[in-house]
Amino acid sequence: MSSSVTETLVPSARHVVIAEDSLTVELTDGRVLSVPLPWYPRLWHGTTDERSHWRLIGDGRGIYWPDLDEDVNVEDLLQGRHSGESQRSLKRWLEARPSAKIGPNQGAAPNPPEMGR
Repeated sequence: MSSSVTETLVPSARHVVIAEDSLTVELTDGRVLSVPLPWYPRLWHGTTDERSHWRLIGDGRGIYWPDLDEDVNVEDLLQGRHSGESQRSLKRWLEARPSAKIGPNQGAAPNPPEMGR
């Protein structure tokens, strides 16, 4: 008896654009994904400079923002999964941020849609 395994290849990120309220990722297979920025609270609360300082990691399987200590996995974007960071962790991170680094959405609480987990 033989069986075959179908392997699904996840495309890699090619480019990232962050607008005021969205994260858009261009993929190597030509698709463009756009998700609400509040799905990733650290990006939501980050400054324009912090948001613009990103790099691709894992051959494009992820995107990392070193100034915000945030990484986003392309597969999670494709599956519609938002940040799994706890409110407690986010609160500690926000409280530790220097007051000089107040992003455009500081004080605005992100309200990501509830996802079935």
